[in-house]
Amino acid sequence: MRLTTRTNIAMRALMYCAINTGPVARKSDIAAACNASENHMAHVINALGHYGFVETMRGRKGGVRLARPPEEIGVGAVFRIFEADAPFTECNAAATNTCPIADCCRLRGALSNALDAFYTSLDTVSLADLVTGNTQLEQILMTEPAA
Repeated sequence: MRLTTRTNIAMRALMYCAINTGPVARKSDIAAACNASENHMAHVINALGHYGFVETMRGRKGGVRLARPPEEIGVGAVFRIFEADAPFTECNAAATNTCPIADCCRLRGALSNALDAFYTSLDTVSLADLVTGNTQLEQILMTEPAA
């Protein structure tokens, strides 16, 4: 299994925002700290805002901040949103499925069960679990306070 770049960037952005709890974080700072392009980061932040994980403010003093406490942001929920458009196997993509054995293949069911277990496992992890007490992550992602 391989996660999409968008999911990876989304989790980095959320961790950045959880660590940098000032008024707002700038998209460019998040992108730089997370080693992502500003273009990718903009798309991800837009989606995170649409689904209520972050708040975005426009303008010169605008930026991004978490829309709710890190304890209330589940990793499984984030993954489901960003991975929903990427079917795990060809047979899970009804529109493009060309597998001749899809209707009778037992592997399809086993893989669906495994994927459900994967997401269920991630449902037990919150953003707070990823950042609380993680001093090494803080050192990497912490933005220097403005003078």
